[in-house]
Amino acid sequence: MIRAPFLFRPALHYVPMKITRRVFSFFLFLAPLVFSVAGGSADQPAANRKYLVFVGTYTTKTESRGIYGYEFDADTGKLTPKGVAAEARDPSWVAVHPSGKFLYAANEAGKASTVSAFAVDVKSGKLTLLNQKLGEHTALVQVSGATGPNKERQEGSHAHWIETSMGNGTVFVAALGLDRVMTYKFDPAKGTLGAMPAAGPHQPFVQNALELSPGTGPRHAAISKVTDFRRFLYVLGELDSTITVFGTTKEGIFGGAIQKVPMLPAEFSGRNDAAEIEIHPSGKFLYASNRGHDIIAIFAIDPAKGTLTFVTRVPTGGKEPRHFAIDPSGKYLLAENQFSNNIVVFKIDPGTGGLTATGQVAEVPSPVDIAFLQQD
Repeated sequence: MIRAPFLFRPALHYVPMKITRRVFSFFLFLAPLVFSVAGGSADQPAANRKYLVFVGTYTTKTESRGIYGYEFDADTGKLTPKGVAAEARDPSWVAVHPSGKFLYAANEAGKASTVSAFAVDVKSGKLTLLNQKLGEHTALVQVSGATGPNKERQEGSHAHWIETSMGNGTVFVAALGLDRVMTYKFDPAKGTLGAMPAAGPHQPFVQNALELSPGTGPRHAAISKVTDFRRFLYVLGELDSTITVFGTTKEGIFGGAIQKVPMLPAEFSGRNDAAEIEIHPSGKFLYASNRGHDIIAIFAIDPAKGTLTFVTRVPTGGKEPRHFAIDPSGKYLLAENQFSNNIVVFKIDPGTGGLTATGQVAEVPSPVDIAFLQQD
């Protein structure tokens, strides 16, 4: 993510903000938005419909003009271009408000980074800029601790990703530089993060950090649905190209790692940076993209244990798949190949989780992120 800084995601009322490739602290802002993808959820795949697709890009040193729009047919997998939705500077990561009326973009420009708010015209797919202003931050959290062994990428905490999907205000922060995933409690009334509350009389506090192996470099994570009163957290290791699995007890407390699996073949020795991770809406499969090897690794998820079993690796049809997205119907996966300037559409096999290229390839300069919006 680069998505190198961090991303504020579902179910909290605050705005995302990317600042630099090395981020040592993060802010929370109260705002009338939820940074999520409209049109479906991980618990309930959406019915077959047509969607607007907004693609965030990098414009610096590329031919991109900003955010691009497409129409996506979840019945056929067809991706139809609608042109430039809005001109903007490096709108790398985009998200649609659950109301479908607004889109937010993180304009990644170092210390001059901003968040842009747009009004969405559903009929035309065009975006109208509302503003690039943020309110006063409501919290400032600095993450510190011993850094990892990769001196180039782990010289500081580097808070890379933030999300809540637990339904109880638990916030996860991937601290790439510290080889940890931090956990906090979010207060929606005050817009603050605090220590996790006591789980019981014999446990004064809940573990505030999930520890990963040195040099893992946690980039993003995916959180499962509730299974037998438990949930599982799948952490993507950007630096060592792995996935680490954490599980909760029935009381909802995360313990130590229960599994760590590699994504690359043993014989591969080239450069690779893991990029994105996502669980299929069915909860049966997990997907992760790799830049360098330029593949998506697919794993089956054990519904009871939460552990992963390798299925296969599928080339993304381009170079540097920085991001991919599973459409809300769960039928298709769209892989964004940043360096080859295209989005490749794959059909998902509901039985095996495998991917088959549909032949649909959309040309777009430097694609970085995708957001879906259901069309009525």
